[in-house]
Amino acid sequence: MLKDIKGVGPKTLNLLNKLGIFTESDLIDYFPFRYNTICPTELKEGEVVISGIVETSPIATYIKKNLNKLSFRIEAENQLINITIFNRAFMKSNIKRGMEITVMGEYDEKHNTITASNIMLKSIEETYIEPVYHTTNGLSSKLICTLVKNAFLNNPEIVDYIPDYLVEQYDFPDKESCVKLVHNPTDLSSIESSIERLKYEELFRFMFKINYLKSCRTEHDGLKRTEPTSVVDDFIQSLSFELTKDQLSAIKDITEDLLAPKRMNRLLLGDVGSGKTIVAITSIFYNYKSGYQSALLVPTEILANQHFLNITRLFKNFGIRVELLTGKTSKKERKQILQDLESKEIDLLIGTHAVLEDDVQFKNLGLVITDEQHRFGVNQRNIFQNKGVLSDVLYMSATPIPRTYALTIYGDMDISIIKTKPNGRKEIKTELKTNKEIKEILKTILDEIKEDHKVYIVCPLIEQGEEPSNMMDTITLKEKLNKAFKGKIPIGLLHGRMKADEKENAMQDFKDGTTRILISTTVIEVGVDIKEATLMVIFNAERFGLATMHQLRGRIGRNSLDSKCILISDKSSERLKILVNSSDGFYISEEDFKLRGEGDLFGTRQSGDMVFKLANLKTDMRLLTQANVDSAAFIKDNIDDDFANYKEYQTIKESLLHID
Repeated sequence: MLKDIKGVGPKTLNLLNKLGIFTESDLIDYFPFRYNTICPTELKEGEVVISGIVETSPIATYIKKNLNKLSFRIEAENQLINITIFNRAFMKSNIKRGMEITVMGEYDEKHNTITASNIMLKSIEETYIEPVYHTTNGLSSKLICTLVKNAFLNNPEIVDYIPDYLVEQYDFPDKESCVKLVHNPTDLSSIESSIERLKYEELFRFMFKINYLKSCRTEHDGLKRTEPTSVVDDFIQSLSFELTKDQLSAIKDITEDLLAPKRMNRLLLGDVGSGKTIVAITSIFYNYKSGYQSALLVPTEILANQHFLNITRLFKNFGIRVELLTGKTSKKERKQILQDLESKEIDLLIGTHAVLEDDVQFKNLGLVITDEQHRFGVNQRNIFQNKGVLSDVLYMSATPIPRTYALTIYGDMDISIIKTKPNGRKEIKTELKTNKEIKEILKTILDEIKEDHKVYIVCPLIEQGEEPSNMMDTITLKEKLNKAFKGKIPIGLLHGRMKADEKENAMQDFKDGTTRILISTTVIEVGVDIKEATLMVIFNAERFGLATMHQLRGRIGRNSLDSKCILISDKSSERLKILVNSSDGFYISEEDFKLRGEGDLFGTRQSGDMVFKLANLKTDMRLLTQANVDSAAFIKDNIDDDFANYKEYQTIKESLLHID
């Protein structure tokens, strides 16, 4: 247990918990994110690293509030040297006469004084490698290093998750020595193989989970349907618009899945504005024709209402009953909906988290669809899909992940990708401006408002003081725009500190036209159609990922009107020009992945498994691919005897089945 480790008291325990460290194993697996290399130097003018013996007791001087100075002398290179270090008065009791220390700082030869930046309470005679850990206020990297060393004194059990035959095949060193070396390296070259081995293990475990879940979908665990897929033609022909080649291909994938005896687990991955919803609606139509109920889960009430109105209109000539269930549904309406749902009088239920309640029971739920699936955690999605014992599942996401990565990361799902935009959609023109051009930008905003259009404005901050910067914030910008437009244009605010109902109201006011300009952080609701929104202005564009801005840009141009996105940045950037020159979300995400890594692309999966301790999808794709192949083979060879020789994988398997 953590509390049994020397140095872990109640206060430190709470601080460790803040970092996600709850067990001894968590602490041992809390690896450094970088290393400082400290080399002893000669005593000469400039930056030095000198080891010596403390000759005088340190004196602490308090200069003013939040400023103190610690002064003493050391003997090094056969001379006495003055040492001064600021804001380290707390070290006074730790520095004793006669002890060996190492001082790092700036040496002033004239005054024979080192103004220290850091002091190590030990001597170093050769290059020293210092591990650096992510910290929290009150818990230093050095203390974490000490606690890790103390944890090893308790001889903890270190579980090796790589099967023996793979350890032998790849000539991996043993795990315990790797872990110890990563925390306490002797030289940087010695830890490369250890880090690679630990990365592989992390990725092998991750791919085991994905491949095991996929293996659980047997050929005969799906619902029985006999309706030919051609029945969807009547619905497609009733539409007032023509579907794209990608939409038709996705519909074919889904309807064939629904007809097959195997349970569907498909991800519909589409660029912003690519028309995923009509594909889902067509799937619901086929499921209805097959005699089953459908359910559509969306993250917010405004999006649920939007889907309800659109789908009801599209289904009005087919006798399909659609109902809406949200937190705002009255008790009387809710009671009636629940009764009609259990008696199969309702064919499609659209709703928010309210649909997840235990009392929401279906008669024969055949198809479960989650819109913007990344907005729901794994447990929420599984509660929903398990309302139908053998329900087929379709996830929809507007995050355009490069196919190479999607096939691996979402390996437990089949994937349909929609790239082409629906006919009639105009390209959004994107321009790069500087703050010096603000008058021109304000004129563009005013021109759009005069045309009875609406404008989104995005800022990186909610208010000043969040961090030292000259970045624009929502509060200040609203004040400036009210002044510029003399208070004649109603302006709304939307940001992450607002409560859920406040966010809903802000979006609804913008949708209804109560406000004409919406100033927001990046929390603008994905999927909500504001037909009159034709302009988006993004301040401090250099602060956002390309994929994020592409998603934001997709909130406009949801009509046949000319639309424009203006990126404001005073920093010249080839990166931003990628967004100016391309509207292909998959290309943009590929470039963003190369520049920023997986965080911006995959951080929304919310399974908890995408947070790797050492691995990085951008740099470790080779390892991930190999781990994928190896884990699939491992499952195939051991699934029949239920991983009898691998208790650790029996545990992982049971935890997966518990939530799935």
